[in-house]
Amino acid sequence: MRKALLSAIFILFCTTILAQDFKGSVIYRRSDGKTEPLPFAQIYIIEKAKLIETDENGHFTINLEERTTMVATYVGYTKDTLIVDPGVPSGEFYLMGENEVDEAVVTSRQLTNTLSRIKPVRTEVITAVGLCKMACCNLAESFENSASVTVGYSDAITGARQIKLLGLAGTYTQLLDENRPVMRGLASPFGLTYVPGQWLESIQIAKGPSSVINGLEAITGQINMEHRKPTDEVPFFLQLFGSSHAMAEANIASSLQLNERWSTVILAHASSVLKSIDHNDDGFRDEPQATQFNLSNRWLYYDPSGFQMRFGIRALADDRLGGQMGFERDHDPLTSEFWGSRIKNKGLNGYLKLGIPLNEENSHNIAIVADYNYHTLGSSYGLKTYDGTQKSIFLNLIYQNQLNDNHRVSFGLSGQDDDFREDVEDHRTYIFTPVPSPEPITYKIPLHRRERSVGIYGEYNYTLDDKVTFVGSLRGDYNNIHGFLFAPRVTLKYSFTDDIIFRLLGGRGFRTANLFADNIGIFSTGRIINVEEIRGDQHNLLEDAWTYGGNITFYLPFGYENNTYISFDYFRNDFLKQVIVDQELDILQALVYNLDGKSYTNTYQVDFSVDPIERFNIVTTFRYTDAKVTLRGQGLVERPLTSRFKAVFNAQYATAMNKWTFDFTAQLNGKTKLPNFMAGQDKVIEKDGEYFSPIYPMFFAQITRKFRGIDVYVGGENLGNYRQRNAILNADKPFSEDFNASAIWGPLSGIKIYAGLRLTIWK
Repeated sequence: MRKALLSAIFILFCTTILAQDFKGSVIYRRSDGKTEPLPFAQIYIIEKAKLIETDENGHFTINLEERTTMVATYVGYTKDTLIVDPGVPSGEFYLMGENEVDEAVVTSRQLTNTLSRIKPVRTEVITAVGLCKMACCNLAESFENSASVTVGYSDAITGARQIKLLGLAGTYTQLLDENRPVMRGLASPFGLTYVPGQWLESIQIAKGPSSVINGLEAITGQINMEHRKPTDEVPFFLQLFGSSHAMAEANIASSLQLNERWSTVILAHASSVLKSIDHNDDGFRDEPQATQFNLSNRWLYYDPSGFQMRFGIRALADDRLGGQMGFERDHDPLTSEFWGSRIKNKGLNGYLKLGIPLNEENSHNIAIVADYNYHTLGSSYGLKTYDGTQKSIFLNLIYQNQLNDNHRVSFGLSGQDDDFREDVEDHRTYIFTPVPSPEPITYKIPLHRRERSVGIYGEYNYTLDDKVTFVGSLRGDYNNIHGFLFAPRVTLKYSFTDDIIFRLLGGRGFRTANLFADNIGIFSTGRIINVEEIRGDQHNLLEDAWTYGGNITFYLPFGYENNTYISFDYFRNDFLKQVIVDQELDILQALVYNLDGKSYTNTYQVDFSVDPIERFNIVTTFRYTDAKVTLRGQGLVERPLTSRFKAVFNAQYATAMNKWTFDFTAQLNGKTKLPNFMAGQDKVIEKDGEYFSPIYPMFFAQITRKFRGIDVYVGGENLGNYRQRNAILNADKPFSEDFNASAIWGPLSGIKIYAGLRLTIWK
């Protein structure tokens, strides 16, 4: 079966993921409440400066690739505006006679979390409304309503958040900012907290390797972020937020259309944890005192000919203070009597995207993408220090040709240049031996690499009406360290009927492991970090995996407006090469070595969504993960710190005109295989010589009140006050080898109450 699949993949070559078709209607709503279609109404698409008309039944269909603002007009009637996010399949404009009302208030209800009907890859879309269901202070907190993505802490000291998709760490998921690769390398440990939730319009979660256009690193999937656009009709947006955990945050966004061709959006963020909190009385801060500043400016130039130019710049600064309560900012971690952590991140990013049409219909075009990233990290963790600098350049040239209604081809050439300079020092009186040396010893690990790669790729896309979509892709990269890397991928979407959609995909992915950035939690231990087996040959840093699976979705004929669906997923991942960080083989070391055996995950998931009545939505999901890895001295075992299952129930109800919105989310988190050194810890369950965390629930709730231009909301997280107690092992002996804050399986903080407001001034 697998050989047949691989053979089929290898003979295919490849196009970009199909953009969605949005189906709309323009409707006249009479004063008595009855409606009728408006034939040949005009629809103006702001982003493309394009005008289209409805047909004789008031319907229209348009191909959309991004968030789009459309204005419907009809002589003698009021105007109406729709802002359509990716993943929304349809919508209606409601117009009223100008002589019927003095003021027309038009409201629409946007879906929150949806499964895309159009995309060939199984894609979950979290819309702007979905991002407002909870506090969503940053990207890491945007997935609480999704069972596909699990979010946790890498350790109990730094506040670094990590995601898991298909049972594997987020380092195997390619993160994209409007289809540009981001959060690679040094930015990855804290990158999820550097994307404010209120900067985003939507998030698309695509499972599986999908497109090769942006490189080889999508092993478990891709998460693409769509930011607020320069063309948004929001010249001023302000969000203020505060929580019972002494967290304060402010976000500002301003979209300005300077003229018919130029527009810009300015995004600003400031946040701070104002004081230290130790709810569990272990002597350590529950969360680091972090202060972050983040500023972004994005521009769009659009010419009536279809030429587009997008460019922008972003700068961030983040300063984190963690560790024991007695450790202060002016202390030297290497001489202080308290165990302390100080982490400083600074980053600068700039990008340029050009879209050049080669014909009037823009079915034949060229795109150019350039991205530069500079990031510095200076950090200390007790007696360990980790400093690094990263300079990265990404270039991508894409040629696309829509041959006809059924065939599209894309070809491209891309390059990546990564310059990493990393240094780790362990300042201790003894190394690898329990006998103190007469003089202090400093164990140093310099790990520098300059990695360059050039790749050529192609995609072929075949569509037959709404029945069949086939995408075959092939990519070959030459890497100066790893040599030639070859990645075929294939995707098939087949609609048995309009309401039964089947998807199948498979493909290969590669990535170079970043030993320290990928495993930032190992610094919050008393162990020596032993990377000698790996750093002797940088070829050992390569990770290579196949991912394949499928999905079937049934859209059911009940519920309000027939928005009901049930979806079933299965995905499998097999590693051919993988870098293992093992804390169980040697109690004194965190040993890093290459996989010698099997490493795989099987992931099963079911999603169900229904609107029982108008403005009431219920979403339930359940995910089960079977993850195994070969560890030295143990053989093939369950992957440590990976939960077996997660169940999510979310209910949202809105009153008329969305004046009040009520959200409630419940999670049930399955047991997690724990490292053997956690034996005897609080709540740890032993079974057949193995150790597991308990099954535990979490609850979230939020109430939002809408006023004219202002949303006020209050909410709570972890309302059951469930916590992983004694999350820091041997917290009373922080300078010993037994100290360990990296084995995190549950929430670290108790109940969090928060409140905020969102002020929007429309154009």
